Amino acid sequence: MKPRTIGVAAREAGVNIETIRYYQRIGLIEEPPKPDAGFRLYPESTIERIRFIQRAKALGFSLNETTRLLELEDGRCEQTRELAESKLAVINTKIEDLSNMAAVLTEHIKCCQSNTDNQACPLISSLSSESLVVDDSSGN
Repeated sequence: MKPRTIGVAAREAGVNIETIRYYQRIGLIEEPPKPDAGFRLYPESTIERIRFIQRAKALGFSLNETTRLLELEDGRCEQTRELAESKLAVINTKIEDLSNMAAVLTEHIKCCQSNTDNQACPLISSLSSESLVVDDSSGN
């Protein structure tokens, strides 16, 4: 395949032009040299690299972690596995935290459903109470 301009490369990689420029600024992809006349042309390998970055991002890897994955692409499977296991542990912790949050919210919803006098809403009262503690270790 022949090289393409940044707009065509962005469309083929499924990102916008500013994403490509950002990845260039932070060193995830190389900026092709600009010819004396015309536009920079991006090779297929750059588009594949952007797609790799987007797939890693979809799996929850940060750009720093993705940079590390790209450094390991030469076949150091043990280090890659360790990085993936670490990411999986973070994901599992988030799942557990979300499950706990869902359980607490489910209980509050049940209280609202059983509130027949329609006076003070148990959910609002509970959220107003300092005794309600939900572990939100995600920082949100």
